[in-house]
Amino acid sequence: MLLILLVAAGLRVRGIGFGLPALNDPDEPLFMMTAIEMLRNHSLNPGWFGHPGTITLYCLAAVSFAVGAIGIATGHYADSDAFVRAVYADPGILFLPARLLIAACGVLCVYLTWRLGRRIGGVRTGLIAAGFLAVNSLHIDYSQVIRTDIQVSIFMLLCLMSSLAVAENGRLRDYLLAGLFVGLGCATKWPAATIAASPIAIGLWRIARGNRDAPRLLAFAATAVAGLLLASPYLLLDYPTVIRNLGGEARPIHPGATGGGLLANLGWYLGGPMLESFGVAGLALAGLGIVLLPLRNRVAAVAILPGVAAFVVLIGIQALRWERWLIPLLPIAAIAAGYALTCSADWLRARSGRQLRGLEPVAALLLMVPMVSAAQARADARADDTRQRASAWARAHIPAGSSILVEHAAIDLIHGPWHLLFPLGTAGCIDARAALAGRIRYAEAETRRAGSPLVDLGSVTLSRLPGCRARFAILSHYDRYRDDRAQFPAEWRRYAELSRGSALRQVIAPVAGVRGGPTIYIFEIAPAP
Repeated sequence: MLLILLVAAGLRVRGIGFGLPALNDPDEPLFMMTAIEMLRNHSLNPGWFGHPGTITLYCLAAVSFAVGAIGIATGHYADSDAFVRAVYADPGILFLPARLLIAACGVLCVYLTWRLGRRIGGVRTGLIAAGFLAVNSLHIDYSQVIRTDIQVSIFMLLCLMSSLAVAENGRLRDYLLAGLFVGLGCATKWPAATIAASPIAIGLWRIARGNRDAPRLLAFAATAVAGLLLASPYLLLDYPTVIRNLGGEARPIHPGATGGGLLANLGWYLGGPMLESFGVAGLALAGLGIVLLPLRNRVAAVAILPGVAAFVVLIGIQALRWERWLIPLLPIAAIAAGYALTCSADWLRARSGRQLRGLEPVAALLLMVPMVSAAQARADARADDTRQRASAWARAHIPAGSSILVEHAAIDLIHGPWHLLFPLGTAGCIDARAALAGRIRYAEAETRRAGSPLVDLGSVTLSRLPGCRARFAILSHYDRYRDDRAQFPAEWRRYAELSRGSALRQVIAPVAGVRGGPTIYIFEIAPAP
């Protein structure tokens, strides 16, 4: 198990500084700016509750405080103001430690997967499940990004472990722990509420068998609510912001991520990210494990599967679909695959009458081959991102003194000899260097984007579009709106207007397994008519 944890840690730390100082993930700045503002305002109110993300934001604020305190104590920064200025000039100072925190949470998920798998199917199941998750490409990817998905998985796994303990003992302590983990999970990401279906189901199952667990089940529910509000008290104290943020998150369409209903979404998840990260054989084993669990271990099935099924249905019925929403399901799929493998090995031994030593580890290693290959392909693609290639092209081809409109957070170009513009909704295209020097706040950015799903050229107010006419434009969302112009006609109009009569100088496209990122279009803009 120690070897598996070391492998998991190595895979999650390798290449974790991708993109920096540029910020390739559009949501990372949201979390870090919010955490920094909490420290600047000396407030525990995050001021944003979209996920709600409170646990993650508090952790990021603690990391930011520690990094700043160490920097000031060692003389790297004169004071906290100098530290914040340095972070806006080079986000890697703070983003790298924050990413390492998420990576540590990813390794903890591997450990908890071993613990849960061991309780469900024994030591072999636990070890195989932990090994599968350690090399899972999707889990590795999101263990390197500042988001809530990995942290919420921890609380959901802990809740399932408590649910199993309730099934075995029915103690009040286990009910209370299950409620606490549901509350902490919800304070991290709202969909964690679905995992409550597991302790509720096992509680009702015990009541149906004559156990007097009704008061304990009520105590579980009360603890879940109390845990949520204690972890995130501003859900009540700042409820107008909560309502506004939830309205902004509930979008029916999104460029490149609009879903197609329950069955279409589930088919996309299974045939896309799940198949890629587990391989055909691994995914088939996971499905077999889900079938075998209620047949061979009914109590564990009642304690585990209801919450998992509720989560699957929830992400399936959403209007949007994102591969990151699968993250909490990956440990369960790994455990199911490990359980199916050990059950199959036991069946073969019984049929053959031989011990067949080493069958499980050999089979597990063979199954890991496509998983490791997928992880390597993703790592290579992340290390060679189209956005960094666009920056390299700009350094080689764009004359000094030129103005450049850039849609992504290309902070690696900030110190170059150009005038950089960045689209920001109702504000039009702002001076990127001045905005960073002025330490732009997330609240301002959120107000300016005016509910738009993305901060891009498509969200710029039409009357301010002339202010975006730089000499060059590096566009990372151009093809999204072009290919989906029927759903986003107003947004596409901005791109069509800006690029009309312009010269397309370069297209930098991703290459499967080699280069990651969006397709980048670089235009030399025609003079204004």
